[in-house]
Formats: sequence, structure tokens, C-alpha cells
Amino acid sequence: MSATEPDTNSFVPLTHSATLRRLLYEALAELGLDPGRIYLGVNQHRRPGPPPVDGRLRHDDAPQFWLAADSLVGDPDVGLHLGEVMKPRLLDVVGYLLLASRDLGEALASFVRFQHILSGGFVAQLHVEGAVARLVIDLNYLGFSSLRQQMECLALLFTKLLGFITDGDFRLDGVQFRHARPARVSEHQRLFGLLPVFGREHDALLFPAALLKRPSRTANPEMHQLLWQHAEAQLDALVGNDLLNRLRYLLGVRLGKAECSLEACAAELGFSAGGLQRALAGQGSNLRRIRESVQQARAIELLQEGRTMREVARDCGFSELSPFYRAFRRWYGMPPEAWRARLGVG
Repeated sequence: MSATEPDTNSFVPLTHSATLRRLLYEALAELGLDPGRIYLGVNQHRRPGPPPVDGRLRHDDAPQFWLAADSLVGDPDVGLHLGEVMKPRLLDVVGYLLLASRDLGEALASFVRFQHILSGGFVAQLHVEGAVARLVIDLNYLGFSSLRQQMECLALLFTKLLGFITDGDFRLDGVQFRHARPARVSEHQRLFGLLPVFGREHDALLFPAALLKRPSRTANPEMHQLLWQHAEAQLDALVGNDLLNRLRYLLGVRLGKAECSLEACAAELGFSAGGLQRALAGQGSNLRRIRESVQQARAIELLQEGRTMREVARDCGFSELSPFYRAFRRWYGMPPEAWRARLGVG
């Protein structure tokens, strides 16, 4: 390994679950594609992500396949077609929790609680507004915007899964995606039975809120309790699910793009603002300290890339140059130009 290559063995994984990866392999094979050959081809299309910094996780290598999938396969709707053939098999404790839940509401509460067993990048939430329920299924990676092929595949997979656990009673009222509307949407209409809305704030499935109270014929309260305890143990065992790591990861995704207040971060992580503040205090930290550590690492990373000061300030979450300069002097005892000159960065 060269001195410039990151040591991937030192990355802390956010999840050890292979569920989504296994379903993808099966779907590729179902479409007549060789999963091994497809993944080998990813290296030829690999787009460099951000260099490893504090909190950079192996999870962030996942976008490489989805970025190259359409060109590798020659199908602009490959995400939809993978989702079409995917079977919502129960391969982990989260899947069995959904099946043992008393109703759809408890099933989705179980999914939101243990989403990081499936993937550390999930920022799933369930909102009910009147007669409409909205399941947010955002999946984030540092340095990448929402990935069209991945999210279209996941939206179809989740729709099938929710249909499976409701004996076919689940129905969509709407689908929302963060990515832009593609040139062709006929396959979206065919597979979802409606036209999704594109360019929204979240990736989400909308459905009748009344379905949340639908009893499950596979409900098993005793089994659900046992599975819940097992899932809690798995969640605790995921080093990357540590609150500080999760918060650093979230801040890395949102910094310079979305609000990073205590209230906003707490909502993303499933806390109240006071609850997150107390949890951080219990670990001897606070949001300001963690946010500054992420900003410091981001500033050095961008300065090394030769970005302009205004770009660095903006991407570190500063709306103006002057507060960025004051913060940088406080962090490193010199202005950013002096730091860059000392290292001989142009």
C-alpha cells in the first residue's frame, strides 16, 4: 500500500449487516447479470470520494456501485429494474421484527429504531399528518448527493416489503425523491402505479395513515419482545452506532448544506433537543465541540485541495468569511492562508 492510499482496515464500519448487499446480488443474477463481473467493473468507473478524515467510514464506499451501475449495465433505469425483481426476504432481525409486530405502526417503529443494523447511512423517519403517513427512507453518504439508482431500487423494495407484511393491503399514495426528474419516467409510472415527485427534500413513501393500525396476522408479542432485545444487543455491538460517531457522520453530511442546530440534529437522530444535549453531556461532550471538530477536519481537507477561501468557508457551514477566519485562528493559531503557505499548498 502506498503512503497516499487510505488504510481501509482502520475504518470503523457503521454496520455489519449484509442484507441489502445479498438482495442486490440476487437481483443482479435474476436480471441475467454476473454480480462478480459487475463489481469488478466498478473499479474502472470508480469516482474518488473525500479523503479519510475523523469519522470517515467504510460505509462511504457503497456509492461506487450505484454511481456506475447504469453505465455498467447499459440500462438508465437499472435501479428500478433491480427493485422490480428483488424479493423482500427476511434475512435479519429487523425483518423478523416487522413480521412479528402487532400492526404496521409497530413494524415501522421497529424499523426506525433499528435502521442502523441494516445500514449506518439510513436517516429514516415516520411522520403522520392527518390522513397521510410519510415514511422517509433517506440514505446518506459523505461527499455524495442522493443516488438515483439506489433510492429508486430501495423505494420499490420497501413498497414490496410493506405489502408483504400487510398481506397485500399496503398501497402508495405518493413517492418522493431528492434527485432530479429523469428524462424518461414511463418505468416509474409502471412500477409504482403513479408518477413520483422529484427534487424534494427527502426520499419518502406516502400511504394512508389508517394502514398503521392494520392488525398483522403474523403478530407474535412474545417473539417481538425477544427479537427487540436481540436487536438492542446488536445495535449496542455496532461500534459505529456510538452516538458521537453517528453525530459526526450526520454533521459531515449536513455541513454547509443543511441546518446543523441542536434541534435539527436531534430530530435526525431520533432525540428531543434536550435528550440529545443530555446524552452528549453524559459522554463529556456537546454539539458545539463536535461540530467544530468536523469543521476543523473539513477545513483542512478543502484547503489541501486548493479550494478558494469562500468555498472552504461555505462548505464548513459559515455564511461569511469573517467568522470562518476567526474560527480558524482559534483552532490553529494562524489564518488559513498562512497554514496553506506553511505546507506549500498552492
